[in-house]
Amino acid sequence: MSRGFDTMRGTPPGISLIRSIRGRDWSLSMYRYVILLITFIAYACYHASRKPSSIVKSVLDPDPKKSHHVVHHPWPMGQVFVKRTIDGSREEGWAPFNGTDGTSKLGEIDVAFLSCYSLGMYLAGHLGDTLDLRLFLTTGMVGSGIFVGLFGMGYFWKIHAFWFYLAMQMVAGLFQATGWPSVVAVIGNWFGKRKRGLIMGVWNAHTSIGNISGSLLAASVLDYGWGWSFILPGGFIFLGGIMVYLFLAAYPEDVGFLNPRDFGDNAGTMHNDEEAQVRKGDLVEAEKSTIVRFGSGYRKGVGLLEAFQIPGVIPFALCLFFSKLVAYTFLYWLPFYLSQTAIGGEYVSVKSAGNLSTLFDVGGIVGGILAGYISDKLKARATTAASFMYAAIPSIILYRTYGNVSQTMNIVLMMIAGLFVNGPYALITTAVSADLGTHSSVRGDARALATVTAIIDGTGSVGASLGPLLTGFLTTKGWDAVFVMLMICALIAGLLLTRLVITELMERNCKRKSTATSQHNPRGTVVQLVLVFCFSHVACFNMPCNFKLSYNVKELCQLDSSLIFREVYTLTTLCGLLFEGIEIDMRALSNPLG
Repeated sequence: MSRGFDTMRGTPPGISLIRSIRGRDWSLSMYRYVILLITFIAYACYHASRKPSSIVKSVLDPDPKKSHHVVHHPWPMGQVFVKRTIDGSREEGWAPFNGTDGTSKLGEIDVAFLSCYSLGMYLAGHLGDTLDLRLFLTTGMVGSGIFVGLFGMGYFWKIHAFWFYLAMQMVAGLFQATGWPSVVAVIGNWFGKRKRGLIMGVWNAHTSIGNISGSLLAASVLDYGWGWSFILPGGFIFLGGIMVYLFLAAYPEDVGFLNPRDFGDNAGTMHNDEEAQVRKGDLVEAEKSTIVRFGSGYRKGVGLLEAFQIPGVIPFALCLFFSKLVAYTFLYWLPFYLSQTAIGGEYVSVKSAGNLSTLFDVGGIVGGILAGYISDKLKARATTAASFMYAAIPSIILYRTYGNVSQTMNIVLMMIAGLFVNGPYALITTAVSADLGTHSSVRGDARALATVTAIIDGTGSVGASLGPLLTGFLTTKGWDAVFVMLMICALIAGLLLTRLVITELMERNCKRKSTATSQHNPRGTVVQLVLVFCFSHVACFNMPCNFKLSYNVKELCQLDSSLIFREVYTLTTLCGLLFEGIEIDMRALSNPLG
């Protein structure tokens, strides 16, 4: 292994240690598995550290009509449903959240976090495209852990000032913004577009796994004081940042491989000898210069305005605004809703409500994988996302209407709602963002992965901050108002993709007709297109002209190249005899499909 890679941007210390112990390096496939695992754990830690605030809501601002029942073991070790007895007492809660405006203050805390998160996302995306992603992600995780933990320390320091909790959430939101653009950019650096939807659909399960683990972890330590519900997840994300610093190779170039965009999707199927050739640096001079350029500490990025102009970025960003509004309303308020709603005529404890809410994320895992798989098969990201958003509307209606009938019905309908709500959210923030970040319009030295991801997810996060805020106020009018808001937002999210859906369907229909026509009479297709082209040029200009047919021939997709060449040669020769003055550049026809 060349030392050049270790002395430029720097090979992660943990990987250097493993190399020295093993005496040899990992294969490309092994590195990809490691990258998937590390980024999976990293972002699961991010989401786990966001979940405690939803778990402790009912402890900070308890319901005056229901007492708290302690459960010793969280799901899946204990029961999901644990009854609460009803009495006339009121739990003390925690000032300043236990007053008459306690629910509104809790909503403001959520908005403070998500607003700073969404604003920080735009800056984080640009920085992620210009700085070393490994160090950038490490800083974000360590900072997040510190300020999430400080929020919990307010319990032990007996702080009752609202500004303290507001400030901690705001700073934590800024650090949390570093996560998503970074991990998506790292995955985009290591994987090409082939099966990206399915791979990222499975990988995106880290969101739901993080939510589940964060809920279980926060609920399991409530008996010792709500402060521990923040300190433990904060400690885990802090340790995750150390793991990222030691072992995350953010760029293939850092460990001796070329970027997938330099050699296409074939990297995943390289033979050992080919892989060795790449690792030994048996490259042309241009490729060497590419590695040296990317190996530097500063990398040329793409501006926000340029990234906004990439086709599809704005529609998907606006769709995610409403999609994430729905998803994050469930994320932050579902445990509170469950603790306030009689299910089968019985109420559940605060801890059980937190455990039960994890089943929404279980459905979300299935939805993310299913959406990615379907979009790969159909090659239609917008159509898949819009279909899921439309399907989310009846699933939300059913959950609100029949979710309180029985425990079994609540679980089933909750998982179905999670499937359709989180499916498009997962698809847009992963495969769609990666596709647009590597769009052909931004080829070259500039890199747009983190910037595009930040624009899309940052816009979505604005909606995510708005959802919990509106919910905090709408709950005073009843939960029906909240669910109506969610259904309207799901409808708008689907409608925003209408133009892209129509485009995808038209392209699919055009390809189907083109394939059917070429299979039925490919010779006739070539003859018709070339004749129409030649005669139209002569008729329009009625004068000698010089043109090339190569660009028209490119449009004859899925036809045999030798057949096209013979037909074009024959017809252009004929046209040259019929119409004096027409010149055919045969060099343009030498590679008719190139």
